[in-house]
Amino acid sequence: MPSQTQYCVVLTTVQDERVAQAIIDALLQKKLAACVQVKTVDSHYVWQNECCHDVELQLMIKTTMACYAAVEEVIRLCHDYAVPEIIAWPITQGSAAYLAWIEECCLSKGSIDPG
Repeated sequence: MPSQTQYCVVLTTVQDERVAQAIIDALLQKKLAACVQVKTVDSHYVWQNECCHDVELQLMIKTTMACYAAVEEVIRLCHDYAVPEIIAWPITQGSAAYLAWIEECCLSKGSIDPG
């Protein structure tokens, strides 16, 4: 099995279910993610020198590092924030079977199919 650090969890937050579903559909259809989990989060942040608070949806995207650039591109294309959160956490430990499943579900090169 390849190195576990070739897998990652990409996080992003969105304002509504419409944007979340657009990102999820694009990632799964293009085979850029094995799984996307969604949960409601209270976000507290500074934007344009003001303290803000919003209820958002957080997407936890299980993918490969090879797919990261394409995942980021999909998020940017679908997102409606000026500066969306797009961060990747490398997976440093994990079940061999689960990581193999991620590998099986994701495109090996992380390229986006034009179709």
